[in-house]
Amino acid sequence: MNQITTVIDDSHARLDALAELSQSLLERCRAAGASQAEVSCSEETGLNVSVRMGEVETVEASRDRGIAVTVYFGQRRGSASTADLREDSLAATVEQACAIARHTEDDPAAGLADAGLMAAPFEDGRWRDLDSWHPWTVEHDPQRAIDLALAAEQAGRDFDARIENSDGSSLGTGTSLGVYANSHGFTGHERSSQHSIGSAFIAGRGDAMQRDGWYSIALAAEDLEDAAAIGRRAAERAVSRLAPRTLATGRYPVLFSAEMARSLVGHLLGAVSGSALYRRASFLLDSAGTQLFPDWFAIEELPFMRRGFRSANFDAEGVATRESALIAGGVLQRYILGSYSARRLGLQTTANAGGVHNLQVAANTGDFEDMLRGMGRGLLVTELMGQGVNNITGDYSRGAAGFWVENGEIAHPVDGVTVAGNLKDMFRAIEAVGSDIDARSHVRTGSILVGGMTVAGEG
Repeated sequence: MNQITTVIDDSHARLDALAELSQSLLERCRAAGASQAEVSCSEETGLNVSVRMGEVETVEASRDRGIAVTVYFGQRRGSASTADLREDSLAATVEQACAIARHTEDDPAAGLADAGLMAAPFEDGRWRDLDSWHPWTVEHDPQRAIDLALAAEQAGRDFDARIENSDGSSLGTGTSLGVYANSHGFTGHERSSQHSIGSAFIAGRGDAMQRDGWYSIALAAEDLEDAAAIGRRAAERAVSRLAPRTLATGRYPVLFSAEMARSLVGHLLGAVSGSALYRRASFLLDSAGTQLFPDWFAIEELPFMRRGFRSANFDAEGVATRESALIAGGVLQRYILGSYSARRLGLQTTANAGGVHNLQVAANTGDFEDMLRGMGRGLLVTELMGQGVNNITGDYSRGAAGFWVENGEIAHPVDGVTVAGNLKDMFRAIEAVGSDIDARSHVRTGSILVGGMTVAGEG
């Protein structure tokens, strides 16, 4: 008879306790003479298991707590943190933050975000439901977690006789609770869950070995791919890479698979982030309002997406989030700013303290097969290696592996090549974005076809 695991959800009581703690800490900060203060309190729990070759390698349960206090004395700032809830530790944390602030220089950009920008719940006191809380009972059932990881690995090992070895399979599950409060009177609660299953395999033997994997990740366990299907897909990807060839050096169309395409969006985000801009360390300085992409290209920020990985009612400073365009008609509409970087630039925060909240890259064509047919002949990139991106100049050069495409179909695997260009040129040369969205990230994009890049291989 199967054992049924029942878990009582005490998350609201725990959030209330964190909120009470944050208010107590704010009172301590005021009593110490701080003109402004902010407190972040968090609790995280989780279970991670890993298996390899049919044997359990690790089973790790975690429970972590974090408390961060930031105080402002005018425009002098100090921060300190602790995981200890004892009274003397909390008092010492506030004292340390105050001591740091008193010994720092004035910073004209320092301070809380403007009070008028703080998020507010609905009239009944509820926040918008983002559907982000889906604890998995597997967190309290290690044997079930192990069984799922083993099922993923076994399915991959059974998939093809050329799977000679395994890099293992893993399962992770966890929940996170957070409260942010500041001396404007703002207090915000957040709770979320996240679960994942992944596998990696080695096909072939000796110098002919190839490795690849696959994973599924979601806020709700019901949205995960089946464990056995994950193992089979990981094995299929490893086998498909056997007997790779290199290419003659030349200029070719390059199709970035969806999971690789989001790295291109990541480079854009890094270049338009406030910290890079005020440090003058970006190839996109003074680019707001300019055409960076083809006129059909668009990226929208969607902070209220249900079950989105970065959905939020407010950012890390309590500022109300909002749906807005980052790119529209190929034009950069704004930067990515928190209040500090905004003040350094003479602008206003875009509610992105802590990062962006779900980005959707608009597709202009069909699925992956349509993208292959549209490219006709060129390189499909499914793996990128190295860190060869210069954020100041935009120069781009990374090792790559994938497949050569001929007549709109995959012809053979490719390894040992480098793809190079400049990100400004690459952005302008984007010819298509597919509808094959990789939903495993807060950056949601399909595959992206760049019309021409230098591919360095043989000769």
